[in-house]
Amino acid sequence: MNVPGYRDQPTEAWDPIAPVDPGEAEDFLRRCYTENPRLGPVEPRLAVVRAQIAATGGYVHTTDELTYGAKMAWRNASRCIGRLYWRSLVVLDRRRARTADEIFSLLVAHLQFAGGGGRGTEPPKALGAIRPVISVFAAAQPGQPYARVWNEQLIRYAGYRQAGGGCVGDPRQVGFTAAMQGLGWRGKGEAFDVLPLAIETPAEGVRLYELPDRAVLEVPLSHPEYGWFAELGLRWHAVPAIANMRLTVGGVQYPLAPFNGWYMSTEVGARNLADADRYDLLPVVADRLGLDVSRESTLWRDRALVELNRAVLFSFERAGVKMSDHHTESARFVAHLRNEEKAGRPVPADWTWIVPPMSGALTPVFHRYYAEMDLRPAFYLDDDAASLARGCPHAG
Repeated sequence: MNVPGYRDQPTEAWDPIAPVDPGEAEDFLRRCYTENPRLGPVEPRLAVVRAQIAATGGYVHTTDELTYGAKMAWRNASRCIGRLYWRSLVVLDRRRARTADEIFSLLVAHLQFAGGGGRGTEPPKALGAIRPVISVFAAAQPGQPYARVWNEQLIRYAGYRQAGGGCVGDPRQVGFTAAMQGLGWRGKGEAFDVLPLAIETPAEGVRLYELPDRAVLEVPLSHPEYGWFAELGLRWHAVPAIANMRLTVGGVQYPLAPFNGWYMSTEVGARNLADADRYDLLPVVADRLGLDVSRESTLWRDRALVELNRAVLFSFERAGVKMSDHHTESARFVAHLRNEEKAGRPVPADWTWIVPPMSGALTPVFHRYYAEMDLRPAFYLDDDAASLARGCPHAG
């Protein structure tokens, strides 16, 4: 369903795109062709690219270059623990799409391909592994506006501020929800209302689109031991698709390049549902468990956190939807470190993101030091995109 936006013109606060740096383009192409000998010699390609940059300020990637560049960007993502499978990333070349309708249709296809199902209490039995996918739309041209999605993720739940100061839904999305309401969207006012996609194009301005049920795979949450847990009415979506980070490959900027992996259980159970500034469910779970919450030394938060995460893992496994636990994913990241060391490549990593948000010292990634390097290709979040995701369309 398309919900017309209130603006017919794009935001004036566009983050300017500079001409491509020839040195960055050459560095990427040399590494790309070295790691992929089947592409042939790089020198003829470099001559073409240098000429294109000199004439237009940019150049156009081949499909092979774009595909491998996106995989390298995942490999270089310092905050991602799940990089062992970077080569398995499915890259969808969507550079021909221009209109908001075309972009929306392809984003729906992305979510369906990544998740393989729709919304419902019992996902189809055919559902299996979540596929890591990136959809790369048109590159930004120097000095010109470009298409983008305002949402920080393709699937997020609305947050409604209440008159008494409370919140229904996700408090993180209160500002964005208000912005969508200002554009004419109306949710149900419930805890898990899927927000519309706000797609902005240079020619059409902002348009809102409701995601169809078939694009939003959700898992209802229950517990392996406590029947009351299902009575809480909790659920979470299965495809964590980041929508507002800029993909940079060889100096070329792709402002619209949504990508997803799969969830690690603690992202849902120890952050989204547990953080005090998100769904804040630890007091609720502790109360149902009959825990002593009178003082911190009873470790009621820790006990409630474990049971909440058990419920998340149990529910996704029962639904047949891929999710990894933090112990398994930590071991996989150490394997990734070994693989990259053998290949002679450095591994940038942010310790504060790599170490899981619960039981960190029990995982092998805790007992290591990491170098925080800005390696390219890469993903970046610019200030303008961050402002739009907070519901501040005129910022920047």
